This record gives sequence, structure tokens and C-alpha cells, in this order.
Amino acid sequence: MKGLYFQQSSPGEEISFVFQERENLPDIKDNYVKLQVKACALSWINTKLLSEMKLEKEFFPVGREIAGVVLEVGSKVSFFHPDDEVVGILPLDSEESGVCEIVRIHEHYLVHKPEKVTWTEAAGVIHDGIRSYTALHSLSHLSPGKSVLIMDGASAFGTIAIQLAHHRGAKVISTAYSLEDKQYLERLRPAIGLKQPLVVRVIDVSNGKIDVAESCLEETGGIGVDIILDAGVRLYSKDDEPALKLHLLPHKHDIITLLGVGGHWITTEENLQLDPPDSHCLFLKGATVSFLNDEVWNLSNVQQGKYLCILKDVMEKLSSGVFRPLLDEPVPPYDAKVSMEIVQKNQARKKQVIQF
Repeated sequence: MKGLYFQQSSPGEEISFVFQERENLPDIKDNYVKLQVKACALSWINTKLLSEMKLEKEFFPVGREIAGVVLEVGSKVSFFHPDDEVVGILPLDSEESGVCEIVRIHEHYLVHKPEKVTWTEAAGVIHDGIRSYTALHSLSHLSPGKSVLIMDGASAFGTIAIQLAHHRGAKVISTAYSLEDKQYLERLRPAIGLKQPLVVRVIDVSNGKIDVAESCLEETGGIGVDIILDAGVRLYSKDDEPALKLHLLPHKHDIITLLGVGGHWITTEENLQLDPPDSHCLFLKGATVSFLNDEVWNLSNVQQGKYLCILKDVMEKLSSGVFRPLLDEPVPPYDAKVSMEIVQKNQARKKQVIQF
């Protein structure tokens, strides 16, 4: 059996993806499960994080979000039986490539897949579901009536975050990076309940002429938004930033300006730099800044129970129609290398899912 792996000669270099013949699976013992993979979703690989966690090796497995059928269980497995349909995320330090027909995984990384959910939907929603819950529940304590700004709402992650925020009774504002994105966001409706738009205001930033802070303050009557979920920010002056970043991403000062009193800023910008005036402004507002790193759930066993509850809830919301993931057409395994290259270059707007 072959699996998909990536290879990086040295830090900073472009990574290459290769299919490798893999060794036979070790015996399925204790709490481990042998799984026949039916679908595997692809996500961008944070090579810097892997390096910092000392997980570097010559070939690193690709594809962690998997859905499949249990073939065999270890003697201590209590939650699953052969023929169960399951979904889960392989841990960061796993030796297994999800782009492979058979994998071995610990039962504590899996939950049952609802019967009416397809394999591709299950694998395609699980990672973005975890990210959305981490951002909106764990980090910002979302509650009904709150106003939420979700940057780049027409991305696969943005779509799930919007659906979760709306389901929780929040007033959702979003930015769009193109006319197509704007039209997509304006068409978003809940699958159940009243058919009002999920997004109350879509801010098209594609031409660089619309001020995000001004639009948000106008929408909230000058109060500012309660929760901001960014998709990256500009840190420096215009001369120091790449041209693409200039008109699509807001400046950190704009985000601080449009944040309301007691607000939460959830950032995906791992190198965020705040100057003393920025910190002082956040202090005056009693606001918080949190970093969105969804890998934290598996870095400590203390969080395992809460993590599994979130996985189950994500599946329930997918089954009930609250979550409707933005998926591309399923990709056959032999095209996984090309799809992963697109994902790693951040060129895929829809979720890429390999179907076996």
C-alpha cells in the first residue's frame, strides 16, 4: 500500500509531495483501531509548527482528516466495533498518512459518523468544525445577540464559522475577497428554520476602496463588534507588505478600532506584533487577543474529553443540516499529490477531499 508524504530538504524551502510504499501495519493492540479509509480531506501543513515541535523527519505523512470503516479493534477498545463508521483527525505526530487505504489510529481520536452523512462531508467538515468551535466557543465565548466579524467568509473555514455563529444567534458580518465571494455569502441561508441570510452585511474588500472598520462601526451603530475572527492581518506600513496583502487584509489598527468594549480578537496571525499604543487601546477597551491554534487539543491529554465532545457535536450539526461544508468535487487517490500542492500554495477556495 502507498501513502502520501511530504519532503522538505531544509527549513524555508518549498516542500515536495511523494507517494511512498509503506510498511505493513503493526498488530492492532490495546486501544488502537484498524480503519479502512473511505475519504480523507487535505489541509495546509504548518511546517514551521512541526519544526518547532521537533517532529521533523525525512518523509512526513500527509492527510489527517479521515472517515472510514472499522476493520479490527484492539483488546482494550471500548467505543468501537468492526464495521462501525467513524470519523476523526490523526494526531500531529502520527506515522500514518490518511491518503492510504488502511490506517492504524487510537480510539480516542475517533467518533461515530452519523448514518446519513456522506464520507466526503464527514472528512471535509471535521477540521474546520474543530477550528470554528475553538475560535467561537473556547476562545471568545460566543452567545446569542453578539456581533461577529468573520474575515474571508467564503473560504471553507469561513463558511463553517459563519454557520456556527448564526446557529448560536449571533449577528454575522463578513468580508469578501471577490465579487463571486460576495455573491456566495449573500446567498447563504440556513438549511433549517427561517430563511433569512446568514450574513447581515458583506463587505467587499476586493477593490481596496471600502474601509472595513468604517463599515463595521456603521453596522453596529458605532459600538464596534464583539468578536473578530481574522484570516491574517497587515502588520506594517504599505511599503513593507506584499501587494496582495495590501487590499485584502485589514491593518491591525483597523481591527483594534472596530473591536467593541470587552471584545475578543481571535487571530490566525502567529507573528502578530502589538506596539505599546495598540496594547493601551486594547486595555482601555478591556478587550482580549487570542491565537487560533486548533492543534492545542491534542497537545495535552487533559483536553481529550472536551475534544471528543466537540467532534461529536460537529458531526451532529452536519447531520442536522446546520453545517453545510464548502467542498470541491471529490478527488481520486492518484490525483492527491496535485490537490495537495494546490492546498499548500493556498490556492484552493473549496475543501479538497480524496475519495477512495
